[in-house]
Amino acid sequence: MTQRFEHIHRLAYNQTSGAGPGVVFLGGYASDKEGTKALYLEDWAQRRGRAFLRFDYAGHGSSDGAFEAGTIGSWCDDAVSIIKGMTTGPQILVGSSMGGWISLLIARDHPDLVAGLVTIAAAPDFTIELENSLSDMERTAMERDGRIERVSDYGPEPMIFTANLIRDGRRHLILNKPLTLPGPTRFLQGTDDADVSPDVATALLDHAEGDDIRLTLVKGADHRFSGKDELALLVQSIEDVTARVGG
Repeated sequence: MTQRFEHIHRLAYNQTSGAGPGVVFLGGYASDKEGTKALYLEDWAQRRGRAFLRFDYAGHGSSDGAFEAGTIGSWCDDAVSIIKGMTTGPQILVGSSMGGWISLLIARDHPDLVAGLVTIAAAPDFTIELENSLSDMERTAMERDGRIERVSDYGPEPMIFTANLIRDGRRHLILNKPLTLPGPTRFLQGTDDADVSPDVATALLDHAEGDDIRLTLVKGADHRFSGKDELALLVQSIEDVTARVGG
């Protein structure tokens, strides 16, 4: 049952009780906690007796707040607050796309909260690529309106990007400063991802420092990473990390 966590905005979440270290799912940009990966992991956690948390950032899904007011920094604050408030001990963070960026920020800035990491098509610093990809017309619209819209491949509603998102993104970059990860880390990436290039995954692997970091490229997998084999790999990766941290 969806519950509410009182933060700056009320954040919607679903939590499964069980053994630790718990698993926390961090969704992507404009996605929500009802996505295929989040629900698949919840079912897995319930069957395995594993503590699990899925939630919506402010302005996403069932949480309060305006989506256009959100930024990488504010959504990271949402994640840190709900992890601190609703879980016990270091957690295994599972970050999808933008959630991968946020999970890396948490691992860097709040290592005490993190037992290990699994990312799916992690998109660190994607606001830089977004800014560089703006057409002249989009730049004019961004300066005039503070926002642009782009056609989405994931639903009928357009994707909205704001000037504030881009400005804030510059303050939370991952690849421009040292990144030491506190626990076992598994990066998962599809080779046919049209939104996050495999080059991003290899750059992240080269950049990150840690004792146990691995990248798995899945030939033919796209950004959704939600096929039967991809979901099985996701669970396998979480179980691998769990075993290595003694859970």
